[in-house]
Amino acid sequence: MMKTATISKLKASLREYLRQVNAGEEILVTERGRSIAKLTPAGASTALPAHLVEMEKQGLIKRGSGKLPKGFRDLPRPKDPQGSVVKAVLREREERW
Repeated sequence: MMKTATISKLKASLREYLRQVNAGEEILVTERGRSIAKLTPAGASTALPAHLVEMEKQGLIKRGSGKLPKGFRDLPRPKDPQGSVVKAVLREREERW
């Protein structure tokens, strides 16, 4: 769960909040109960969903470099004779829409 801080709390304890951000935490800054900003570690990608960021922090997943190994496209495709992957994708699409 993302931590929140009002502007006054942030100003009063800026060094502590920056320490937390430096450690990988994200801080949601609020004003009069409304979100106005988010502090994230420098270089952090905001495109990754929060649940995946949390899993990464717990060491359950590792973010890729974005580069595929040489010869990746030449590898044989995994077999899926029952079409489980296609069924899962279609089921997820139905749930979302």
